[in-house]
Amino acid sequence: MENPADTIKRIKASMGDSLAILGHHYQSDEVIQFADIRGDSLELSRKIDSLDAEHIVFCGVYFMAESAATLSREGQKIHIPDTTATCPMADMAEAGRVRNVLDILQKNGRNIIPLTYVNSSAAVKGVVGEYGGSVCTSANAKTMLAWALKQGDGVLFLPDKHLARNTANALNVPEDTRIILPVDVIDGDPALHVDPALVADKSFIIWPGYCPIHEEFTLESMETIRANEPDAKIVVHPECDPALVAAADGDGSTTFLIKYAEEASEGATVYIGTEENLVNRLTALYAGKKTIKPLMAHQCEDMGKITVEKLAQKLLTLETATPVTVSDDIKEPARLALQRMLDVCA
Repeated sequence: MENPADTIKRIKASMGDSLAILGHHYQSDEVIQFADIRGDSLELSRKIDSLDAEHIVFCGVYFMAESAATLSREGQKIHIPDTTATCPMADMAEAGRVRNVLDILQKNGRNIIPLTYVNSSAAVKGVVGEYGGSVCTSANAKTMLAWALKQGDGVLFLPDKHLARNTANALNVPEDTRIILPVDVIDGDPALHVDPALVADKSFIIWPGYCPIHEEFTLESMETIRANEPDAKIVVHPECDPALVAAADGDGSTTFLIKYAEEASEGATVYIGTEENLVNRLTALYAGKKTIKPLMAHQCEDMGKITVEKLAQKLLTLETATPVTVSDDIKEPARLALQRMLDVCA
């Protein structure tokens, strides 16, 4: 019986340019070795339109495949090896709840502009597009928040409270203009937990979501490193708590973290606070030249659902597999929200 790795190699060779495998940076080495293109979620989705491939297999989590489907051309089919590989942060903002909150916030004639992190469902992006908002990534969050703040009376930033606060800090958005919505809006009745009077004088309203992986990193771990290795550098992802970001030597997207490791001087020690698969890959890449270590050892369970076995099985069934699709009533406003970002960041 053919092993899964050989199956993948054989099918890739036979399908040629009609197949493209995209791999997110947080995928395991076992899976990422088969990726034709590596990158973060939006970086990968933006390449869809330029690909000749009919079948595009997205090795990541489900919202990423949805973004790819939203930006895909007619005739392109987007697949994901495991449809249960979701993003807990994205799941914390359900489209119906986001719409309800926006309706509450816009009472009394306020024009609240929603800005959603790319780590959100296509349905949420669609709601954001309907309400005149846009999308951001961790790399362009400052640019997009600055844009959004100029569009109306206030901004609803979702779903990540940490990226929201870190971006606001970078732009010097006053603390007294901010408010984090009660966590009950995630799984309760938004109408019971959002008082228009409470947010009437706030121009930066924050959804209470977070990434469970980046939430695990602690200030104590950084302080221990500072005490034991004072020459070591520490950089973190902006999905981390603002206290960690403030204490770090730098913060930024996965692309920033990769570049920081690349540009670190020979012999340097760099601790990186993000998903462990990426850090371990950088550790191996620079072994013998510089020391790259994870701030803490944490892996995303949902990213881990994409395995070599599941990738091989998906490739074996491409012709009959049901691709990831986004309905037109969601796709059009979601594409509009994404396009606003692309236009602002052009």
